[in-house]
Amino acid sequence: MQPIPCESNRSDINVPIKGKRIFITGGAGFIGSTLVARLIEDNEIVVYDDFRRNSMTNRFLMNHKNLKLIKGSILEYPQLQQAMRGANIVIHCAAIAGIDTVIKSPTETMRVNMVGTAKVLEAAHTLSSLERFVDFSTSEVFGQTAFRSEENDITHIGAVGEARWTYAVSKLAGEHLTKAYHQEFGMPTVTVRPFNIYGPGQVGEGALTTFIRQALRNEDIQIHGDGNQIRAWCYVEDLVDGIMLALSHPKAIGESFNIGNARAVITIYGLAQTVVRVLGSKSNIRFVPRLGPDVELRVPSIEKARQLFAFEAKVDLEEGIQRTAEFIRTLPEFVDKYPVNEKRSLELVGS
Repeated sequence: MQPIPCESNRSDINVPIKGKRIFITGGAGFIGSTLVARLIEDNEIVVYDDFRRNSMTNRFLMNHKNLKLIKGSILEYPQLQQAMRGANIVIHCAAIAGIDTVIKSPTETMRVNMVGTAKVLEAAHTLSSLERFVDFSTSEVFGQTAFRSEENDITHIGAVGEARWTYAVSKLAGEHLTKAYHQEFGMPTVTVRPFNIYGPGQVGEGALTTFIRQALRNEDIQIHGDGNQIRAWCYVEDLVDGIMLALSHPKAIGESFNIGNARAVITIYGLAQTVVRVLGSKSNIRFVPRLGPDVELRVPSIEKARQLFAFEAKVDLEEGIQRTAEFIRTLPEFVDKYPVNEKRSLELVGS
């Protein structure tokens, strides 16, 4: 069984981005490859990535005539600048991410996310063809407690020396530098702050995708701490809708935007229960000690994106869990060992 195609031709967001050369750092990753799938039919796409985390192999993209893959590091400026030549749009997704990875490698996290972002911005600044630069920040910049956080709210950074917060610090530095390039040089920049994104193609340490994988295997679902942490979960195609609007709307230039689903709010324990119920799993839920500080509350305000370009997340949590599970069931690790019930599979594909 082949991987199911991701929703690359979503018709509810009709954004006229055609005939562009689009350069995407980290384009082989989860969000980057979802963006590629949305843009590739009408544009020339250059993916620049070190391929540590590769979602491209599970999508119908690798041999597309409009796709060029370049293996490289954003820390290597000459190669980066050469690869970016002629780009009309630069989307900067590349970063060290994932709590476990960040805690193990805080120095690399800050070097790649700060120095690398500076190099990507400088390379883009040399382009005479540049029409839009999109930088990916994170909801982590709001610290441990963020309820209906707006773009101009004060950011909160954790204690110095706690590796957990090096990701947020590095991404916030990238935000400031992106804004500075716009203010000082008039560069057409936009910053997006994704809030708890999940969906088909996710690799790495995403909590919801991990829960879904464990539920499909009927394994214990592990929750760190008491499970009372609150999150708002956003399906990846809804995030891409927001990014497409940020890429095309003239008033988005120079701004930052929260992109998330403020209606899909649930505790981590409630999330695990929902995954088990929706997927009909036999998994037990088990609580284990926390490994370090965590975010207790994270719910965005998306009012700015709603008012400026009518962004609204459309996929509710249960539907998103079903769609993600359907994708995971098609992966080689599941096809033989965990066969799909054909009737249920067809129902979910059509949902």
